[in-house]
Amino acid sequence: MIALTVFNHAGGAGKTSLTLNMGHELAVSGQRVLLIDLDPQASLTGWMGISGVAQEDTVFATAVDGLPLPTPFKAHSLDVIPSHMVLALAEGQMMGRVGAQAHLREALDAFEARYDVVLIDSPPSLGQLSILGALAADQMIVPVPTRQKGLDALPGLQVAMTQYRKVRPDLAVALYVPTFYDARRVHDREVLAELQAHLSPLPRQFRSGKPCGSIPPCRGPP
Repeated sequence: MIALTVFNHAGGAGKTSLTLNMGHELAVSGQRVLLIDLDPQASLTGWMGISGVAQEDTVFATAVDGLPLPTPFKAHSLDVIPSHMVLALAEGQMMGRVGAQAHLREALDAFEARYDVVLIDSPPSLGQLSILGALAADQMIVPVPTRQKGLDALPGLQVAMTQYRKVRPDLAVALYVPTFYDARRVHDREVLAELQAHLSPLPRQFRSGKPCGSIPPCRGPP
């Protein structure tokens, strides 16, 4: 099982769309996929058509108390642990719990044999829930809009990754994914060229050959 967290602290980067579409494509290809919605706005949950979510259906108890993850919902050939606005309250409670930021990673161990891929939709922030998602990941996937706001967000992303690696030195960005790209726009083409010139992470399993974090990414196992 591999856990991938889709992360960008800036809103409107396309995180939820990317998580949903990746999950669908992986499921169609025969992978056993679990989606985890960590965003209290619950956009992924809503897009999956899941309603009637209670606090105990979310990662709340896992994040705060280190309890096992709840039973996932079934939706469109995917398993989903949904979110709810109450999850925002977990931020403050996690700050008072030693080791709370590692609770999700520890809880995922129980799902090792059940899934091939876990995709975590992180909230657009640098708060406790984002740290929870980052530290649960084997690798990060970072959507970057091909707009000026995408470039402006990169320094904050780099600061966040530096902080996360203090706890998880092996944490790597597997892919930077350009989003909202329109080849008809000169600005989009310029931003894409800037991203291609400066972003090329190298995941652990691809240390030889072409860096799979380059844009466009090379193909390889998730």
